[in-house]
Amino acid sequence: MMPVKAFLKTLLGCAVYSSLAFPVTAQSALTQILQPSSTAATPAAAATPADPLHRETPSGTVFGFLQAAQSGNYQTAAEYLQLSPSRRKAEGEDLARKLKVVMDSARSGSLRRFSTLPEGDAQDGVPRDRQHLGTIASGDAEMQLDLVRVTDPDTGKIWLIASDTLGTVPEVFEQVEARQMETRMPAVLVRHQLGGMPLWQWLALLVALPFVAIAAWILLVALEFPQRWWARRKGLEVDADWRSVSAPAWLLLGTVTHRLWAAYLGLPLLPRHYYLLMTTVVVIVATNWLAWRILRVFLNRVRARALSRGRVGTGSVISLGERLIKAGVFVVAVFSVLGSLGFNLTTALAGLGIGGLAIGFGAQKTIENLFGGLSVLGDEAIRVGETCRFGDRVGVVEDIGLRSTRVRTEERSLLTIPNGTMATINLENLSRRDKFLFKADLSLRLETSPDQLRHALAAIRELLYSHPKVEAATARVRFTELRSSSLNLELFCYIVTREATEFLAIREDLLLRILDVVDEAGTGLAIPAQTLYLGRDPGTDAEKKNAAEKRVEQMRAEKRLPFPDFTPADIASMRGSVEYPPSGSAHAEGDKGKP
Repeated sequence: MMPVKAFLKTLLGCAVYSSLAFPVTAQSALTQILQPSSTAATPAAAATPADPLHRETPSGTVFGFLQAAQSGNYQTAAEYLQLSPSRRKAEGEDLARKLKVVMDSARSGSLRRFSTLPEGDAQDGVPRDRQHLGTIASGDAEMQLDLVRVTDPDTGKIWLIASDTLGTVPEVFEQVEARQMETRMPAVLVRHQLGGMPLWQWLALLVALPFVAIAAWILLVALEFPQRWWARRKGLEVDADWRSVSAPAWLLLGTVTHRLWAAYLGLPLLPRHYYLLMTTVVVIVATNWLAWRILRVFLNRVRARALSRGRVGTGSVISLGERLIKAGVFVVAVFSVLGSLGFNLTTALAGLGIGGLAIGFGAQKTIENLFGGLSVLGDEAIRVGETCRFGDRVGVVEDIGLRSTRVRTEERSLLTIPNGTMATINLENLSRRDKFLFKADLSLRLETSPDQLRHALAAIRELLYSHPKVEAATARVRFTELRSSSLNLELFCYIVTREATEFLAIREDLLLRILDVVDEAGTGLAIPAQTLYLGRDPGTDAEKKNAAEKRVEQMRAEKRLPFPDFTPADIASMRGSVEYPPSGSAHAEGDKGKP
């Protein structure tokens, strides 16, 4: 589907870097990146904020507080609390420290759901100047995390953590501190922090990586064991399709297991947010990777079934659809990753639609060729390897692509025809003929007598009806024209074969036998020229002429003249009486093995 390893490595690197090195001064950028798609920042919020602490929005207040507290700057963190100046100076830092510990203990909730609008989101039962962000409980203690919008004389309207929320912080803090795992950890692992998270949690996350990888592998092996047992019992090989989906399935299972372990560790709120962003990206990549592998297995099986039934066109359409689905899965993965990172995709999708229209107008021929190719493949008008006539050109189809079809002509040149043209030109598939047409005009000498002509007509008809490779039901030989220099006969029949080389051999055999018939009738083929007799010309063979006339007279006496045609009984009796291949031929049955 994509260079997964490189793509995943890049995304993981970006997420880890943002979690470890996100500066406090980048708070406005963080707020913009993490804004939910349901709310868009107003032009005023997009501009440089008047408040240096970025407290104009609920999201800015929460993130600003967490970043200041995470960096250990509790004096700045106290500025996000609704306290009087004297109380902020006396106990602001201590309250900020305890509030951070309490917020870090929250086991659920997403920081992305906080409003990025200056006026906040409308909430049922909550005044417009307040925002209810959730409830944090520990033991018997419970705290409602609320924000209140106040007017600051220097910066105007700002959001602060409500004073009634701060009143319950000490009680909840005591409950949280009593239940902390850190009380049983070495002091050095608890005291030192990296990226706002104690070292013991970093070690727990890193040590869990090989364990979750092994656990995911064991689960996949357990799922594969029944398949291996069944294949061994039936004497079959293990299905390679299962192995093709095992890599993305392993990545997905390992990531989900690691997230469950991280939830048990109780990571601090802000590092947990970045961890969830990073693992969400991995889950999206793994899910789309797995979906693509499953779709590919399904499409391969459908294509193989179509090809086994001789539906080559359907197989080609599935191959084309596979490429389009592959591109679609990649696009879905990219947009899902961007959405999980908090980008507002409304503008991007609108721009993509406008860009798609512009590209569509600018690439009309390309789109025409694409749909032309789908039409050709869907109708199965041609297949690779078939001989076709494209307008006035004849060639063998070598490839049917997205944009064009390549044909090897009789001159051995490579002809490329756009699929848009293929959908509109007259296309004749020569490989799908069920029989070949044999049509010839035979001109006899003008001095041929009527009985000689009757003899020739009867003999040629008898030849066509008797030949095993000629379709007797449609065969006809007619005297069609009396010209000043010749007597013209028309021969029409179908040769029952699908191979062009065999048709040429049968046609040659018929023409040679027709020449024998003309000679037996005592006449010859007319020469398209005037004959100047300077001496005595014996003309036609008198002996053969008399014999032909006697045969015709005998047929007339017996009332067997085949005019306008032979009777069906005569035709049935003649069928297959002509020896083909003729005696003496290398392909004749009776001559095989003779020296």
